[in-house]
Amino acid sequence: MKTPQYIVIMTVLSVFSPGTSAMAAEGYTDTPKQPDGKWHVHDPNRPKPPIITPGKRFSEEAGAPSDAVVLFDGTDFSKWQGDKGEVKWKLENGYMETTRSGRIRTKDEFGDFQLHLEFATPAKVEGSGQGRGNNGVNIFGRYEIQVLDSYDNVTYADGQCAAIYGQTPPLVNSSKPPGVWQTYDIIFESPIWDGDGKLLKKAFITVLHNGVVVHHRKELYGNTPFRAVGNYNKPHPPKGHIELYEHGNPVRFRNIWIRPLGQ
Repeated sequence: MKTPQYIVIMTVLSVFSPGTSAMAAEGYTDTPKQPDGKWHVHDPNRPKPPIITPGKRFSEEAGAPSDAVVLFDGTDFSKWQGDKGEVKWKLENGYMETTRSGRIRTKDEFGDFQLHLEFATPAKVEGSGQGRGNNGVNIFGRYEIQVLDSYDNVTYADGQCAAIYGQTPPLVNSSKPPGVWQTYDIIFESPIWDGDGKLLKKAFITVLHNGVVVHHRKELYGNTPFRAVGNYNKPHPPKGHIELYEHGNPVRFRNIWIRPLGQ
């Protein structure tokens, strides 16, 4: 989620600056522990998911169902807006590519949904850990599924590709090589509060990464902040925008569609 300058990257032989908590891998040990009490947020010692090879194709270039809203078909940004209005990302050859002009978000808001999108991290590998192909699918601007080049690239488990950022690693690492198109199929259930601000139902999410289930109706702790434990302290409407990040890595996106569920 965060850009490389915010990430603590240390080795055993590093000289540590005062007040810096570090381990022998990228991550943090001075962050709060997650609700289960086992691991710090972005803990470098948290076990990494096993690596598997996904099938060659699953939902790649899948056509949108008749009841879907096509958010991006490779021709224009009509369904999107930038931080300051107009989207200034690159548009070519049927895909959009991030530029240093900030994140983008859908013009429309959605509640419970099924979302399909395809992404490709840079074919030329530069950097390591959180510095490789860093982006994210940020639901309602609060709940992020990480986008990262996690092919032969080690970082903290709750920040690798397909992680619920800062909370839950994917069940497996089903990443494809850099530059290869990958797919996310995401089913999201929005949290619900009553009129007095009492939480009635937490958010749940199911994620398929390249056709592999990596989260199965997983309960979210709350929002997904950097170096902090998420919470539901700020009630919000049952609908919100879908955001795509920009972290200085030229990540590409294509074929994005969404199906509202039960509304």
